[in-house]
Amino acid sequence: MSFKRIIACLDLHNGRVVKGVNFVELTDAGNPVEIAAAYDKAGVDELVFLDISATTEGRATRLELIKQIAEVVSIPFTVGGGIRTIKDFEDVLQLGATKVSVNSAAITNPSLLSEAANKFGSERIVLAIDAKKNENGSSWTVLRAGGKVDTGMDAIEWAVKASKLGVGEILLTSMDKDGTKDGYDLELTKAIAESAPVPVVASGGAGKIEDFYDAISIGKADAVLAASLFHFKELEIMEVKHYLSERGISVKI
Repeated sequence: MSFKRIIACLDLHNGRVVKGVNFVELTDAGNPVEIAAAYDKAGVDELVFLDISATTEGRATRLELIKQIAEVVSIPFTVGGGIRTIKDFEDVLQLGATKVSVNSAAITNPSLLSEAANKFGSERIVLAIDAKKNENGSSWTVLRAGGKVDTGMDAIEWAVKASKLGVGEILLTSMDKDGTKDGYDLELTKAIAESAPVPVVASGGAGKIEDFYDAISIGKADAVLAASLFHFKELEIMEVKHYLSERGISVKI
């Protein structure tokens, strides 16, 4: 049986967990190691750690932090931010990460995806796509560098290309919805999920428990990710899982 996954996201800035709106206005949410351990106990299926300032600051992700997190969790976790080379993938995986997420470096060097997939396996390679609706309202463009640079690339085309290059999963964040709590971008999520032959993680916009169901049933997402709703205890992990299960969605309880 294929289970739909509930994922908690920890955005890291200066070694702390933060949460913003539309990638700005960051609010401190706590110590990442302590939060990771709490989520593990709370029943979340996976964790995603994104060092959101690593790329713009031109540095690698914080390896010591990854090691500390690996020591306190027993669930799969993905690390992203500042990943530029095959060695970066290797360093993160050796410290205990299950998967590695890459965004900006893959845009400038798409062959990095195929190299990483060939070396470590597609199941360990995640492409993060930060997408924003174009002014014409009919398509989405890809942004990089923490949402600061518009690449002009079509999000659906990029997802399909990356899948062919060997990525095993797409972490799809709607910049229009990020932190707004207005619900996931169902149109965007469905478009990517129906076009790319790999699992899609819906991210950006979760505001109420119904949004998780909509992302899976309407958006066709394989997993749903949230941050502030879980960080600030507006919803509990198991509360979401029971809600989905009662509505016919297969989840691990």
